[in-house]
Amino acid sequence: MKPFLCAALGAALVFVSGEASAQPGASTLIVRVRGVSPKGGDVRLALYTKKTWPDDDAPPVIDGVVTATAPETIVTLRNIPPGVYGLKSFQDFNRNGQFDFTWLHLPAEKYGFSNDAVAMFSAPAFDRAKFTLSPGENTITIHLR
Repeated sequence: MKPFLCAALGAALVFVSGEASAQPGASTLIVRVRGVSPKGGDVRLALYTKKTWPDDDAPPVIDGVVTATAPETIVTLRNIPPGVYGLKSFQDFNRNGQFDFTWLHLPAEKYGFSNDAVAMFSAPAFDRAKFTLSPGENTITIHLR
């Protein structure tokens, strides 16, 4: 999992699109995940800062997991401090909480990053995946590969 997504994506993720009391000045991020396979499983995603992006053991600012619905799954993350972030996501076909690889060490599950940043042997650089989260509601779209 480490070459493409940090280990925190495979950690215990929580469904975060339920109702929660909003913090003043907080952001809500609606993520439209497209290219979701009909194989099922879960869509897992995690939000990182520039400092924590490259660290495979760093906890995300917030993360989420929802049941995968093809061809698009929507995940809503609430009560996030405004700022600059990068998002990592994958479709966990077998719901084992890990990003799986084939025996050739190629990705066995679909994955994606904010700004549709392309991975080449590892996660893309933060500067290619970063986006600004403003106070209030924000929406981004990512495409799984």
